[in-house]
Amino acid sequence: MSTLPPSFQSAEMRKKFPLHPKHPERTCWGCDKYCPANALQCGNGSGRTQHPAEMLGDDWYQWGNWGIAEQLGTDEK
Repeated sequence: MSTLPPSFQSAEMRKKFPLHPKHPERTCWGCDKYCPANALQCGNGSGRTQHPAEMLGDDWYQWGNWGIAEQLGTDEK
């Protein structure tokens, strides 16, 4: 088990970010904790952070430089 903080762990150790979560409105996507929307733990002083699909649509990962193409093992950008 690693004793390094999450920001120093390798990408393989982090949770994979879901492209199409079933109910994105039930979760805060602002950090790696993915807390329930009614029980935020990060204490960043703000409300729930929306999933990109809620703001940009279901094809959100195909636009911009999210770095997800590498995780999927494809050449899509």
